Amino acid sequence: VSSQTGKSRPVTGVIFRDGSDVNQDRTTGAVLAEILTGTKADPKLVLASFTSPFYKLERGSVFDVECRDARTGDGVFMAVTTSVNGKSLADLPDSILLERLFDATGRFSFYGSPTDIKVKKRRINSTNNKVELELQFSNLSQSTNSEIPRKAILVATLPEGTDNAVLLVGSAQATRWKTAEPRIRSAIESFQAIPAPKSNLKLRAKDRTNGMYDFF
Repeated sequence: VSSQTGKSRPVTGVIFRDGSDVNQDRTTGAVLAEILTGTKADPKLVLASFTSPFYKLERGSVFDVECRDARTGDGVFMAVTTSVNGKSLADLPDSILLERLFDATGRFSFYGSPTDIKVKKRRINSTNNKVELELQFSNLSQSTNSEIPRKAILVATLPEGTDNAVLLVGSAQATRWKTAEPRIRSAIESFQAIPAPKSNLKLRAKDRTNGMYDFF
């Protein structure tokens, strides 16, 4: 994505805890976000983190948790699924994991619906409670008004006691994949999303939409 001027924020499902902020360690590239899953009546606090020393944390109204190279468009972003309705991570269909990417309001639908979407591989790591998908698709380039092939890796985990999977997605243009893949995989492998320690803290969603909350 070359420019976000005048565009609405994609729906990634990420909701921040009120009073929290997302920051990136300048030395290590570590990123930590306090996000809410569940429902407005019964929110769950999740600590989600990854390390991305090669990509800068983006700021601005159209970004949730995203680190990218503004010049190339390579980068990684966080997303949260809708309710998995009690399913285990291994039983989740690809469609639930991909909706935040490719739906009309998804991250990769910024300039139009992606085409030629293919899941090339699906791996389940029961030890780490993670599912990984390797993807390829094409999306519209604003600068050239043409379809650009892109590759991506998605990793998903289901924090204990929650009903929403938390994702980290990394992508780059197919022509740049050989260069970008090691950097993206490094971030993907560092990704964690765990329940926050119990506390008496009242959980409220951070208002980023002029009084409207994107809760599930």
